[in-house]
Amino acid sequence: MITAWNLPAEPNLFVGRESDVDELVQLLDVARVVTLCGAGGIGKTRLAIRLAARVAPRFSGGARLVDLSDLGADVSVADHVAAALGLAADSGTPLPERIGDRRVLVVLDNCEQLVGECAELSRDLVGACPGVTVLATSREPLRVPGETVWRVPPLSLGGDPRRSEAVRLFHARAAAVRPGFELSDELLPQVVRLCRALDGLPLAIELAAAMVRALSLRQLIERLDDRFRLLSAGARTAPARQRTLRAAVDWSYRLLSEQERLLLRRLAVFRSCWTLDVAEWVCQGDGLPEEEVLARLCDLVDKSLVVVDGEIAGEARYRLLETVREYAVEQLSQTDEEMELRRAHLAAMARLAVEFKQAVAPGARTSWAVMERFGNLFDGLKSEISAALDWSIAIGRQEVALRMLTDMRYMLVASGRNLGLAGPLDRLLATETGDLGLLGQATVLRGELAVQSGDLATAARCARSGLGMCRSAGDSYGEAVGMILRAQTSGEQEPLRQALEVAARSGDAILASIAQGTRAGLALHEGRLHEARRAFEEVLALCERLDNHWGLSNGHIGLAQVARRVGDSATAKRHYESGLRLVRHVDARQQTISCLAGLGRVALEQGDLREARARLTEALELSRDAGLRTGIARRLEAWAGLLVAEGDERRAVLLMSASVALRERRPEAREEEILAPARRSLGEALVAQLWAEGAAMSADEAVRCALDGTLPERSDVPVVPMGQDSKLTARELEVAELVSRGLSNKGIADELVISPATAARHVANILAKLGFCTRTQIAAWVIEQR
Repeated sequence: MITAWNLPAEPNLFVGRESDVDELVQLLDVARVVTLCGAGGIGKTRLAIRLAARVAPRFSGGARLVDLSDLGADVSVADHVAAALGLAADSGTPLPERIGDRRVLVVLDNCEQLVGECAELSRDLVGACPGVTVLATSREPLRVPGETVWRVPPLSLGGDPRRSEAVRLFHARAAAVRPGFELSDELLPQVVRLCRALDGLPLAIELAAAMVRALSLRQLIERLDDRFRLLSAGARTAPARQRTLRAAVDWSYRLLSEQERLLLRRLAVFRSCWTLDVAEWVCQGDGLPEEEVLARLCDLVDKSLVVVDGEIAGEARYRLLETVREYAVEQLSQTDEEMELRRAHLAAMARLAVEFKQAVAPGARTSWAVMERFGNLFDGLKSEISAALDWSIAIGRQEVALRMLTDMRYMLVASGRNLGLAGPLDRLLATETGDLGLLGQATVLRGELAVQSGDLATAARCARSGLGMCRSAGDSYGEAVGMILRAQTSGEQEPLRQALEVAARSGDAILASIAQGTRAGLALHEGRLHEARRAFEEVLALCERLDNHWGLSNGHIGLAQVARRVGDSATAKRHYESGLRLVRHVDARQQTISCLAGLGRVALEQGDLREARARLTEALELSRDAGLRTGIARRLEAWAGLLVAEGDERRAVLLMSASVALRERRPEAREEEILAPARRSLGEALVAQLWAEGAAMSADEAVRCALDGTLPERSDVPVVPMGQDSKLTARELEVAELVSRGLSNKGIADELVISPATAARHVANILAKLGFCTRTQIAAWVIEQR
């Protein structure tokens, strides 16, 4: 006689997993062995119990939970299952015969320590007993015929934060230990950050929630670097492996083979993620031959310690959950391998850069598919590239890092990918290196990255110093690249002519296309439209032969800009669309943004406001996500034009002012096109007030104002009478004096030892009180007062 139930009652509210349970209920209709796999603390047991209770009515013989976590060595899994089923001990009759044709759900919980024995029993049960279904929980699959492995995911954090599973669980458990705990709008972002840092692991979230009885959320977040010591106060009645976060990971680590432990420790060197090739390069060594890395990596995936998380350039992307990584870092720190692994990590990133440089070398006939793969690879590994740069100084390998970056130069410049490398490059350039040519090329690269971010002062400085170093070192390629940068920052034609000569002598078609594109851009800027069109057409011809989609897209963007300047909207639209098709499927952000913004402006000129809004929205979102300050400013200017067309002059003035402030320049004719209709409809006084408020907006505030209409709350920008009778405070007079000397908000902040945001607010107050719209007007007023 099999007893029907032994499923425990749930000790507290079951939170989340609604869709998971629904999916698994359907899965149990067709699968007879289902294994819930996942990392320790992911919630496998709780999910299995909830699922078993839901489907138990289907099984006339009942649903039985078999806990294998504390099974003694003298008891077989089969005997333990028999006892759980309520069957009398009978070693002479196999368990499948004793169950017979009864319909039973057998829940095997915590199979990982006895995975082989559990696999054999599951195979025998489903093979001999047509009414038996096995639901297993394990940190690795059973690997039996007919098994369906269902990976238990972390609790969700997407969508509305208040409705996400991770936040709901934290709230429920925190309220249980601190009655009255509520998620205010102020606390919600902190809870989201905490849950994300804990990988959405239910055990970690519950342990963290229990700490709110003694710590604030801010304190919890600050102490997560020592999460294993922090999260160590689980329920006394919980199994030992679930009382602390460390115990949960210890349990998994003890079950690994020596090679698996070795690989897990070495994988801690990766800051974010890796591919198989990179893991083989970095992690092979004593005790782990390169040919064994794949097998051991698969073992760690099976045992839920390594996560397969999408793809990078068509290759599987692997990562460690942050909790597992912290544990692996601890294990690695107890060995003498860490420094050698960092050197191997840097060498692996440098190897990828060398492969890319070879692909774009003069004479190489590299297909666009290969170029695209490299682009996606560098995007996917950007955290690792950044980590390698950070470590290079600590391990004394600055030259390796600088060469890696210069080898990646064309990728970074042509596709608009800076991968956040300006800061690490600055630190590397501040160290000593004996290779003057390398230092010159790296300095020029820093200038090219500065051009992308709109920092022309830094770009010009790097052009001068980098060009000089390359010349002194006799580096003709570096000199040519430096001359192109000099032309971009100074508008001079002669450096371009010299760069084109170098490209012709070396047969470097890519260098020639960049120089020609710069020449075309300068001609366009100076209004020499016929020359610009001809030069952009030459860029297209060069890049067509190279199968270079980045360059082709740039050529189409240039021709579209020429067409717009002569009023040919149809041709401009055609070129923007062609450019967008070339780069839409790859992460060429600069080109994609330029094409979208151009299409938005063309639609605006043609009166198609719906199309204009759609294109300009996407362009602004991409600029924001890429952190392109100058790009955001340009997109805000386009948005201001759209809002005027839609009749929203208030927001138009705010965004135009924010655009001017972000670029820290005086208004030009384009701004006056916005301000003139606004002054007519709103009046001078209100426009001046709005202009002051816009100037004080941060980039994020301005983007929100554009995309969702959120207006800035400016308690510190008073509504004051306009005009020059409004008195400035002593601090505002100081700021006005500094404005008259040409200082930017950052310069004012440095001079007065205040934050740039505070400086911006003071400038906004001055503009509002004096009824001005521009910093130039402030400067003129200061001179008049002297």
